[in-house]
Amino acid sequence: MKVENVSKLFNDKRGEGLSLLKQGRAKDEIFRDIGVTVGIDNVSFEVNEGEIFVIMGLSGSGKSTLVRTLNGLIKPTMGKIMIGGDDVASCDAKRLREIRRREITMVFQHFALFPHKTVAENVAFGLRVRGLGKDERRQAAIEALARVGLQDHADSMPDQLSGGMQQRVGLARGLATDPEILLMDEPFGALDPLIRREMQDELIVLQKELKKTIIFITHDLNEALLLGDRIAIMKDGAFVQVGTAQDIVSHPADDYVRAFVADVDRSRVFTASDIAKDADHIPVHTKAIRALAVMDKAGVDLAHVVDAKEMLVGAVTRETLEAAKPDTPVADLMDTDVPSVSGESYINEMYTAAQSGAPIAVTDEDGKFVGSIEPASIFGHLASDESAGDDEDGTADDALPPQPAAPEPLGSDVRDAKQERPNQ
Repeated sequence: MKVENVSKLFNDKRGEGLSLLKQGRAKDEIFRDIGVTVGIDNVSFEVNEGEIFVIMGLSGSGKSTLVRTLNGLIKPTMGKIMIGGDDVASCDAKRLREIRRREITMVFQHFALFPHKTVAENVAFGLRVRGLGKDERRQAAIEALARVGLQDHADSMPDQLSGGMQQRVGLARGLATDPEILLMDEPFGALDPLIRREMQDELIVLQKELKKTIIFITHDLNEALLLGDRIAIMKDGAFVQVGTAQDIVSHPADDYVRAFVADVDRSRVFTASDIAKDADHIPVHTKAIRALAVMDKAGVDLAHVVDAKEMLVGAVTRETLEAAKPDTPVADLMDTDVPSVSGESYINEMYTAAQSGAPIAVTDEDGKFVGSIEPASIFGHLASDESAGDDEDGTADDALPPQPAAPEPLGSDVRDAKQERPNQ
C-alpha cells in the first residue's frame, strides 16, 4: 500500500480550509477562523509487504480518520491511496466493494459481531458476501478459528464468550477472507490489561505464520513499540515521525515525541544487536603466543573463540594464555561456559548473562559470533538521556544508573516470531 499526500477536511464545502492548509495554517487556527476541521494533513507513507505498520497518537490526532480513508469508509479531500493498481480514493463504488472483499479488511475495537449468529457464522460472513457455498464457508471459518484457538467454540453464540475470545472471533473473521492487508483500529483497546497483552503476543506469533501486511492503530506507545516493525506518530492530523522503535526512542524528532518516549522501558526496545560492538575473535586452533598478539593489538584481556565456521565455542583470558606454553592450542585453554546471547535478545533478557562481569558474546541465529557487549554498557544504554551510553573509548559512562530489576522477558515464541519478520 502506498499513500500519497492524503488530506481530509470536514465541513469544507467551498475548499477554503484546504487552501488555508496548503498555505501552512495550523489545524486549530483553521477551525477557529472558518469552522473547518482538519482530520488528516498531507500524509504520505508506504507499507511494505508483510510489515506491521503502527500508527499511534493521542485522541484527536487523526489516526482513526486516516485508517478509515484507507479502505474507503471516508473519502479523502485530496491525495491517493494505492492498493496494487487501484486508487481507493478515486475508484468507483463497484471496484471499492471488490477491494474490500478480496484485498483489505478491518478488525474493530468493539468486536462488531452479529449477536444472533454463531461464532462460525460470524467468521464466515465475509465469505458469504463473496458468494462461497455453505460447506466452503464453514470449512474456511473453522480453519480461521483454529488459527486463534477457538475452533471448539464454532457453534457458540458471541455472548457466551469472554471479551478476549470475542476479539479473537473478530480477528478470525478478518483472516477468513485471506486479505492482503489487515487494518486493525485499536483492536485491543476494550480489553483488560492482561488479556490485551495476551492478544498482542498472539498477534506477533500469528504474524509469523501469516506474514500479512498489517496497519495497526493505537494510542498506547508500549503497544506500538511491541508490535510495530515501523511506527508513525501522529499529531494534529500529520505524521511527526516515522521509524523503528529504536529510531524513535533513541532519536525523537521533537519535544512532542520526546515526551511520548520519556518513560519507555528501553530494556524492551533495544536488542543485543543494537548495542553490540565488533570484537576480535580467535580461531580455536590458534597457538597461545599468537592469541596473545591478537589481544595485545585489540587491547583486551579476554577474547572469544570460534571454530572454522565462526561458530562461538568459548573464550580465553590473557592470564590463562600467559601461564601456558607458547605453542599450546587455544582449544586446550579456553573456557567453554561463557555468557552469550542472540543478537535479537532484548536487553531485559541479558541481565543474567551480565552478572558474570565478563564480555557477553553475541551470536546470530545460526550461532555464529558477531560481536560482544561489555556488561556496563547494558545499564548505561538504559538511561533515557540520548547522550547516555558509551564514550569514545568504548567504555560506559562513569555515572551509570543502578541495575534495574529484570522484568519478565517476552515469551520465546513471541520473541522468535518477531525475529522472523521481514527486514525493512
